[in-house]
Amino acid sequence: MAPSAFAGPSLPRPSSSHLRLRPAGSVLQPVSVPHVLLQGRRRRHRRLTGVVRAAPDAPPVVRAAVSAVTELLRALSPNKNIRDGATQQGEDPVPPPCGSVDDVLAVLQDDYRRAYFLTGDFTPGIYTEDCLFEDPTIKFRGLSRYSQNLGLLVPFFDSPSLELESIEKGFMVEMKFVKATWKLRTYLRLPWRPLIAIRGNTTYDLNEDFKVIRHSESWDVSALEAIAQIFVSAPEQLEGI
Repeated sequence: MAPSAFAGPSLPRPSSSHLRLRPAGSVLQPVSVPHVLLQGRRRRHRRLTGVVRAAPDAPPVVRAAVSAVTELLRALSPNKNIRDGATQQGEDPVPPPCGSVDDVLAVLQDDYRRAYFLTGDFTPGIYTEDCLFEDPTIKFRGLSRYSQNLGLLVPFFDSPSLELESIEKGFMVEMKFVKATWKLRTYLRLPWRPLIAIRGNTTYDLNEDFKVIRHSESWDVSALEAIAQIFVSAPEQLEGI
């Protein structure tokens, strides 16, 4: 997910993805994708200190909450002085470019297997440097900032899981895209141990070179409802979600 306050070291492996794809014939057409061109694609982005800002058109209470949560996480973050992943040495080789929507879908499918929202382990080579990242609470441009923001959030996830429910390719006018539907669940490493549980989807808009130019999320709860989860204690014995 786009790295707001819902996107720790030594995380347990997330639950396996379960794919339930729609029958062909709709605008969104499911595909069965093998592992293609995945060797050398991955680059593990280190944890970094980033900046999370609310979307300009978010309600004032959402902007205030995002700002408050960001400052709290920044104050508690164990990662204070780590450089941007793009400057790190010893990274994996730059992957070959994707030549089709199927190639992009295969890479994303592999990233979801690694629960990239929750681990920060994603494939940067499929995104443009000025890619737009947005969800109901935040909106910004820049692959480097996305990596940095994930680095700020990842250490706070406790017992996380990300279930991929479906992943499909589609088109709209001249735009090609991939759409993934998922279910995210994680506790946060805060004193009151809140539980974040969100079902949503992410749309990846592609340019003519089959690179992601927009990473856009929608959720089954409002921005305010999602943020409110952070401030509610959820003892494991009372867990019912």
